[in-house]
Amino acid sequence: MRIDVLTLFPEMFQSPLGCSILKRARDNGLIDVVLTNIRDFAADNYKRVDDKPYGGGPGMVMMPGPVFDCFEYVEKLGTEKGRVILLTPQGQKFNQAKAAELSKEGRLILIAGRYEGFDERIRIGLGAEQISIGDYVLSGGELAAMVVVDAVVRLLAGVLGDEDSAKDDSFSEGLLEYPQYTRPSSFRNMKVPEILLSGDHGKIAEWRRRQALERTKKCRPDLLG
Repeated sequence: MRIDVLTLFPEMFQSPLGCSILKRARDNGLIDVVLTNIRDFAADNYKRVDDKPYGGGPGMVMMPGPVFDCFEYVEKLGTEKGRVILLTPQGQKFNQAKAAELSKEGRLILIAGRYEGFDERIRIGLGAEQISIGDYVLSGGELAAMVVVDAVVRLLAGVLGDEDSAKDDSFSEGLLEYPQYTRPSSFRNMKVPEILLSGDHGKIAEWRRRQALERTKKCRPDLLG
């Protein structure tokens, strides 16, 4: 998969992309993440990419010109057109189902906003969908883009050491994940449930399913609707 990220702060991505699962996926050629600075496409010598909103109001708005020019340059770098996504609080809320959907794409083009948001003509002109990672506001779309990249990439074939790992994750089947335990079997008077030590995989599966349902009912009853 190729992932292009259009951003004003490409340096923010260096650490997440250089560690753990994302680093291994890049090193193994499973993903190609390309960062492009929108500011490089500013029209004036001051590298300005924002301006005051028409109609008044606080803050600044990202201008369409630099974003369009950056996008048109980036689009030509890949063989596929790519699915275009704006990271914005106004978007559809991101979840595991959306991550699975995006993981089937050959290319993603993520555009991280700043300031008060995007000039509306960016969304319209690029035919972009909007994604939000939650009902809160960040300083910019970079952190949201990182969340989307991480959630999507771990679902790609060959990225995780065990292909079944992602199947048991919370939200994969609409439930939170069941409780997990490892050695030692007793720690500070807290013991691992006997069923997990029984070796009876059928009963263990039943126990885990019950625990997942109970945990979801207690912590996220909205998921059971």
